[in-house]
Amino acid sequence: MAGSASDYLEKKLLDHSLGVAAYTMPANVFLALFTADPGEAGPGTEVAGNGYARQSTAFAAAAAVGGVMTAKNSAAKTFTAAGGSWGTITHWALFDALSAGNMLWHADLTAPRTIGDGDQLTFAIDALAIAAD
Repeated sequence: MAGSASDYLEKKLLDHSLGVAAYTMPANVFLALFTADPGEAGPGTEVAGNGYARQSTAFAAAAAVGGVMTAKNSAAKTFTAAGGSWGTITHWALFDALSAGNMLWHADLTAPRTIGDGDQLTFAIDALAIAAD
């Protein structure tokens, strides 16, 4: 599950690295779940209702993995048990805010997961990978 940068982040990083405009890193990043590909521009079909909320997620510093700079989540992340159906989760994304905000990265799940009433979704340490090549 190596993520791709959103259009928003690509522009911010290009402008920042070329001295056009400074980019201030987000204080936190929040993991969001989707029932369809959010695409590069977002926002896509994010899960809503039934106890769903984005989760603050920490990442370790990027390191070379097989010649590719990669950052991975540094702690397991478990969403609260669903209070009803969330549907079939096919994608995840990282945002710079708990609600609304800007999508930074997005990726598909290696295997879609249907979340019903009482189900929880957990991402193990290193399960969320962001790569830049």
